[in-house]
Amino acid sequence: MGTAEVNGITIGYDDAGAGRPLVLVHGHPFDRSMWAPQVAALTGSGWRVITADLRGYGTTAVVEGSTPLPVFARDVAALLDHLGLDDVVLGGLSMGGQIVMECYRQFPSRIRALLLADTFPRADTPEARSHRRATAGRLEAEGMTGYAEQNLAKMIAPYNVEAMPAVADHVMTMMLGAPPAGAAAALRGRADRPDYRDLLTGVTVPTLIVVGRDDEFTPVADAEQMHALIPGSALAVIERAGHLPNLEQPVAFNNVLDTFLAGL
Repeated sequence: MGTAEVNGITIGYDDAGAGRPLVLVHGHPFDRSMWAPQVAALTGSGWRVITADLRGYGTTAVVEGSTPLPVFARDVAALLDHLGLDDVVLGGLSMGGQIVMECYRQFPSRIRALLLADTFPRADTPEARSHRRATAGRLEAEGMTGYAEQNLAKMIAPYNVEAMPAVADHVMTMMLGAPPAGAAAALRGRADRPDYRDLLTGVTVPTLIVVGRDDEFTPVADAEQMHALIPGSALAVIERAGHLPNLEQPVAFNNVLDTFLAGL
């Protein structure tokens, strides 16, 4: 575990293994521990895996108000600078995937391949923006408990809540541990994000798109759209999984990721 003083904040991160660098960006409202199965699997196969807590989450500093995706992306770039990494494989899930898209917009020359998991490129509709902002206010007023209880069976497939109690406990622990002000700031910033569909048509690096078969937040159709937009991309659908296939079906997720990485 390490810390980096960048962009006026302290970022908490893990840097494990040796070899080619892979940076994984977590989703909302989680922390870097969501990538634990991937870190364990990939550090033994020639990869240096870097996972960090985003601004406002985990052990990284909380900045209240609104955190736009370009700010998150600049934090990622600053962490790469701190670690002396010129180019990396960059992956993210859900909001993390949208941050990865913004990273590709800001510094494509530093990215040798992309992993986009359970995410989508469209900007929010006016209704979705209003809902995100209302949810942000709710988190600040009420804390994370109600939100976490309401969304557990959407974050992982409902059948996995009972079938995988350890996974469900991990997901609940991450959600309950998210600082309400940080999560709210991310929701407000995400509500104002741009549409990344045009950007994706110009992606020139190898790209893997992964989605859980039963993902309610970002269904398979969203992954298929990205697959159609990104030239030469690969698409993998993970069975018996919802929004967090990397935790719900880590063996299947890791096998798909390992095959992709081996081909780079």
